[in-house]
Amino acid sequence: MTPDSETVPPAAQLAVSTAVASDVGCHRDGNEDAGLAVVPHDPEVVARRGVLVVVADGMGGHSAGEVASRLAVETMSRRYYEGDGDPAQALAEALAAANRAVFEAAQKDRRLAGMGTTCTAVAVRGRDAFCAHVGDSRLYLSRGGAIYRLTEDHSAVREMVSKGLITAEEASRHADRNVLLRAVGTRERVDGTIWPEPLPLRDGDVLIACTDGLHDLVSDEELRSEGGTEPPSAACARLVALARARGGYDNITAAVVRLSDSVPGAARQPVTTREIKALP
Repeated sequence: MTPDSETVPPAAQLAVSTAVASDVGCHRDGNEDAGLAVVPHDPEVVARRGVLVVVADGMGGHSAGEVASRLAVETMSRRYYEGDGDPAQALAEALAAANRAVFEAAQKDRRLAGMGTTCTAVAVRGRDAFCAHVGDSRLYLSRGGAIYRLTEDHSAVREMVSKGLITAEEASRHADRNVLLRAVGTRERVDGTIWPEPLPLRDGDVLIACTDGLHDLVSDEELRSEGGTEPPSAACARLVALARARGGYDNITAAVVRLSDSVPGAARQPVTTREIKALP
């Protein structure tokens, strides 16, 4: 669990408060999930790149999955802030770099052969959100008492839904619901989804990024009610606890980003630079 971390923005921007929690769950020996939030202190960096949150769910065996997910989130966060261009271009370049890093690590070590990971990253700059996404981790928006799923799973059952072969309700219970069609690091290049245009944000919006260990056990409406109404650290704790109470069959990772026109104590100095990693 990480503490809430905040930026205090200029008047034209939204304040961002975020936290990440990652839990091993009730049945796994290790945590193949990883989550990371980066909240820059430098106002120029905030203006250029904003705040970044990344969640990933590794695969390929216990140790390999852990390597893949952590390598992906660490590479994404580093390369995003080093990249050129607008946030969408920087996210695309960072995702490509993360894919290369995971793929090349697997090529160099036979113990890591075949590893890969999902990766969902959201950057909030000013009043806009940008997203890069591969796999079946998800990004949601809680707004005005409703919740919206902002990403589409790159999975076999989602493909069946799009072709009209099964319903969305059937997909949620399908035996192959966790079979992925795309993952970071399993091939030399990855075809990720990069939003071509940013999502305009509003005061009171809450973004929730999570792995399937959470969204498989917690409904979209529960994500809104449990994750969209509390401070980020409390919301993460409630969501993880709810998934664990329902069996916690997989690792569980949640990241919550709350947006507001102002934050309590806004007259204080901005929060010191920190990079926050959710630990198992």
